[in-house]
Amino acid sequence: MPELPEVETVRRGLEPAMVGARLTKVVQRRPDLRFPFPDRFVERLEGQEVTALGRRAKYLLADLSSGEVLIMHLGMSGRFLVSQSGKSVMPGEFHHEHGGLGAHDHVIFGLSNGATVTYNDARRFGFMDLVPRSEIETCRHFSGMGIEPLGNELSGETIARLFAGKRTPLKAALLDQRLIAGLGNIYVCEALFRTGLHPEAPAGSLATAKGRPTEKADQLAGVIREVLAEAVEAGGSTLRDHAQVDGSLGYFQHSFRVYDREGGACVTPGCTGTVIRLVQSGRSTFYCPQCQAAPQGSARRRAG
Repeated sequence: MPELPEVETVRRGLEPAMVGARLTKVVQRRPDLRFPFPDRFVERLEGQEVTALGRRAKYLLADLSSGEVLIMHLGMSGRFLVSQSGKSVMPGEFHHEHGGLGAHDHVIFGLSNGATVTYNDARRFGFMDLVPRSEIETCRHFSGMGIEPLGNELSGETIARLFAGKRTPLKAALLDQRLIAGLGNIYVCEALFRTGLHPEAPAGSLATAKGRPTEKADQLAGVIREVLAEAVEAGGSTLRDHAQVDGSLGYFQHSFRVYDREGGACVTPGCTGTVIRLVQSGRSTFYCPQCQAAPQGSARRRAG
C-alpha cells in the first residue's frame, strides 16, 4: 500500500491537469472497487470544476464546485494516468503486468482542458467516495483520524501528549492512525533509526513524568518531517506497484538507511552493528541494535 509520500507525489502530479478544469465526461466502468461507488456518481461529477486537490493522510481530496469532495484512495495497486494532446505522461515501459491493461481502467475523467485522467486498479482495493465539504472531518473516512505528520501540529509536545502513559511499543503507536495519520511502516522504520529509538521502546517513554516532551520526542518530530519531505522530493519509494503519476520511478528507495536492509552493515559512521528484522503485529521492522538501544526488559522476536 502506498505511504504518505507516494500519495503526495501523485497529488502533485495530478494537480496541474485537474485543478481549474471542469469534469466534462466521466466514465465509470464497474459498480464498485473496494466499496460500491456512491449513488449517481457520474451525474454528481459531470459539469463540476475541480477547485482544489488536497491530501488527508493517504487519501486524495478533490474539491468540486458543487461543494462536494471527491475522496480517492489508491488501495494497493491504484494509479493514475494523465493523457493530453495525444501524449501520455506515463511512459510505455512502465506498462508492465497489470499497470497498462485497459481491463483495469475503472474510472476515466475527461477534463475541459483536453486532459484525460484514468484510474487503473488491478486489485481493486482502492475506492472513491463523494462527501460534502462541510462533513469531511466527521465522515466515516476521517472521523477519529489523527494529526497530519506534515502539518503544523506535529511537535515534541504533541508526541508527548499523544503518547504519555502508553506502554504500547513506539513503532505501533506511530502507526496508529488515530494518533498520527498517514505514517506507514517504511518511514516509521527510517525515522526511528535516524532518531536512535528502539521500535519496542514504550511510547510513553517520550514523555516525562510531568507529561513534557523528552529531548528524543522533540528530535523525533523533526526527523519524521525530514524523512517524509525527503521522500516526497525524491518521488516516494515506488515499491512494487507504485510509480509517480508520470510513470517515472522515484529514487528515495535508494536512500533507505535501514528499511529492507536485514543483514546489512549499519550505515552510521563508526557503527559496527548489523541491521536486524523483527516482527511487530505481523509487520517487518528493521533496526540497528547498536544505534537503537533496546529498552530494558523488552522481549525481542527475530523474524524467521
